[in-house]
Amino acid sequence: MEQSFRWFGPKDVVPLEALRHAGASGVVTSLHQIPYGEVWSVDAIKARQAIIAADPSLDLTWNVVESLPIHERVKMGEGDLSAIYNNYRASMKNLAACGVRVICYNFMPVIDWTRTELRHVLPGGRTALRFNAHEFAAFDVYMLKRPGAEADHTPEALKKGKAWFDASSESDRDALLSNIMAGLPGAFDRYDIEGLRKVLARYREMSKEGLRERLKEWLDQVMPLADELGMAFAMHPDDPPRPLMGLPRIMSNGEDYQWLIKAHDSPANGACLCSGSLGAGVANDVVQIARDIAPRINFVHLRNVAKEPDGSFMEADHLAGDTDMVDLVEVMLTEQKRRKEAGDPHWRLPMRPDHGHELLDDVGKGAFPGYSAIGRLKGLAELRGVMTALARVKGLPM
Repeated sequence: MEQSFRWFGPKDVVPLEALRHAGASGVVTSLHQIPYGEVWSVDAIKARQAIIAADPSLDLTWNVVESLPIHERVKMGEGDLSAIYNNYRASMKNLAACGVRVICYNFMPVIDWTRTELRHVLPGGRTALRFNAHEFAAFDVYMLKRPGAEADHTPEALKKGKAWFDASSESDRDALLSNIMAGLPGAFDRYDIEGLRKVLARYREMSKEGLRERLKEWLDQVMPLADELGMAFAMHPDDPPRPLMGLPRIMSNGEDYQWLIKAHDSPANGACLCSGSLGAGVANDVVQIARDIAPRINFVHLRNVAKEPDGSFMEADHLAGDTDMVDLVEVMLTEQKRRKEAGDPHWRLPMRPDHGHELLDDVGKGAFPGYSAIGRLKGLAELRGVMTALARVKGLPM
């Protein structure tokens, strides 16, 4: 697989040379400075490419866009969307003209990935991302005060959540809101409680079926051009794969991905196989999902989570957690072999180690949560070891 690292641009505390230290050659990045719905110009794309290529000795290439965001109005079907669609297609053309062909995106309303702790302290002082079911219940029911929220949480989460809320300070509650909002690392919208209530109200009548209709329209608007340009789209799953704050989720399991593939049957319409997001779903067999949709996987996020009975979960080491990473990597390498034998010039799947513990000298440096250098370096090294062993024993192309 094409070993890559996510990089948040010039303001990222993780420098580009750290990507090379980790053994990555691909750079997964986005133009976060451009507001959603506006055109990514050729000049802006080339400026980012020039930064990445400034030191030729690093031999780094921008190989995946993560992400070219979809405007919230598209998800709501709000107003005349022709200008937004035109701008999106213009950005696609400009990316293709600059040689960037893989675009990762998601269709999660309002918020992207959601955690309640960004730096949960583990033995020895390293930290991990964590989702505590009771803290999210406290946020949803007692801070947000969303009507009907109690029905979406277990009695245990509600009881523990009420105890947390009663014992919390204003600072604790502010920190919880900030943690939940942190799942939008490049977004322009950050919400306080009142602002979040207002944006949620706009989705009050939106069902899963309704949101699927919005996605279907978006696919029909952009996929024909993606086919024409030879681009590959990779839809990221919901994170976590469950409804949050009354918002529908439409990419949470294997059935949802089968729906996606059928909704617009095109080689460009594919999946980002994120083993951590899917792995947080109690009923999800991540390895089997990967087998079922392997021909449509265009990008791979490899990480692991450890789930708990109450719905909580924590980012585990890449080779620990609930997903058998060796089996999953074998599925990916087997699919690569199929593509290579079929003559696909893009047979190597771009992958990146997703998230990682904050370790050693990275503790306290202020990297984006989950995106410190050393934790991801460790994860990529472990995954590279798995790939190397499978390549040696089973003759699968890395």
